[in-house]
Amino acid sequence: MSTTVESLSERSAAEVNDEIRALWLRSGGTLSVEQREEYRRLVLEWAAAPQSGEAA
Repeated sequence: MSTTVESLSERSAAEVNDEIRALWLRSGGTLSVEQREEYRRLVLEWAAAPQSGEAA
C-alpha cells in the first residue's frame, strides 16, 4: 500500500470508490484503527482523483 503523491493521481475516483466499498465490506461495518487510517487515505485519494465524465 503506497501513500506517495504519485499514486494518488493514477486511479480514477470510481476505482478508489470500489476499494472504499470493499474495505467496508471486509470490515463488517466497523473499522479498526488500522482500517480507519486506510479509509482516510482512500478518501483523500478519492477526492484528488479524476471524476468520471470530467473534461480532460
